[in-house]
Amino acid sequence: MIGSRIKEQRQKIQWTQKELAKKVNVSPQVISNWEREYTTPDSTHIALLSKAMQVSSDYLLGHTDDPSFKTGATDDSNINIAFYDGLKGFEELDPEQQQVIMDTVEDMVARFKKRKQERQNKKNT
Repeated sequence: MIGSRIKEQRQKIQWTQKELAKKVNVSPQVISNWEREYTTPDSTHIALLSKAMQVSSDYLLGHTDDPSFKTGATDDSNINIAFYDGLKGFEELDPEQQQVIMDTVEDMVARFKKRKQERQNKKNT
């Protein structure tokens, strides 16, 4: 699913694999491998692909058919990136890499809670 979505969006915006590769800091061969689903992008690259092609990470991951991309603090769809296939390959990462992921998720949860509190405070004033 993700490979076909990457290819579809890349072609829609009329980019070559080389152009997309440059925008997400990988080689064109990596883009080719993703599109043919020989390999899958990690969470960092899913976020970069989403931003570069202006589509939601949920769309790339196949969680929705709506490619709408929302910027700013109101878009929490990227939270799903961290849980892509139940943290696919998480156990294969070294402890430092695992900690980076866990810290990122904790930061996202903290931001969400802060925004929720700010909204609640606005309602109460």
